Amino acid sequence: MKFSRFVRGLLAAGVTAVSAFAAAGAQAADLIDTVKERGTLIVGVEGTYPPFNYVDTKTGELDGFDIEVSQLIADKLGVKVQFVKTEWSAILAGLSSGKFDVIVNQVGITPERQKTFDFSVPYVASSPQLILRKNDDAGYTSFADLKGKKLGVSQGSNYEALAKAQEGVDVKSYPGAPEYLSDLVSRRVDAALNDQLMTAYLVKTSNIPIKGGAIVGEPKFNGIPFRKGNPGFEAAVNKALEDSFADGEFAKISNKWFGIDVSKVRKPE
Repeated sequence: MKFSRFVRGLLAAGVTAVSAFAAAGAQAADLIDTVKERGTLIVGVEGTYPPFNYVDTKTGELDGFDIEVSQLIADKLGVKVQFVKTEWSAILAGLSSGKFDVIVNQVGITPERQKTFDFSVPYVASSPQLILRKNDDAGYTSFADLKGKKLGVSQGSNYEALAKAQEGVDVKSYPGAPEYLSDLVSRRVDAALNDQLMTAYLVKTSNIPIKGGAIVGEPKFNGIPFRKGNPGFEAAVNKALEDSFADGEFAKISNKWFGIDVSKVRKPE
């Protein structure tokens, strides 16, 4: 009897030890521990999405708003940053497969994406806006005005999903803005759709005859996605962002690229 109790005691102790080891292993598996041990935050970006992320032709290095935000977060985490350029159409799959730790590339926070990924607190807020030919006097004020018309969008973007949800609109998907803007100017589409910030940038820098049109939806919020099951990493990234909102570092970067604080909802002009 005593021997039996002794054996049971050893077994119980063994189970407890295994459970403790498993718990320690689960804790060590949190992405923040991996990033800290590695000393590098690996970030997925397109690298072809100015002003958010692009290759500077003079330096050959990545530059842009999202590049600086990534560097800011990495600094606050006490690590370096490494960028992995990936086409938008494959970037979410790359995150799922562990190709990088996060995506910092204007990823909209949507219920569908939240089924697969966790997100940081939002760091960009902007409303969808039509892009029109500069001399277009059609006066499109809503999606209803685009019934039977062709609307250009970026493939895989949250604006593609928004456009396809509109009844009667003929949605044309493109690899990116250069392609749909080319077709807009060539009258192969009647309008294009992007967010306010990108629209303002395109109008300013594209050197083609386009203009911003109507605001056609509620504000959308962009965040930084990462694989689920990493609460420590989520807390660390959120603290880095929220600290940067509070100390003015984020606003400094935002004003450099856009002249406003993009973490706040921008009202239609």
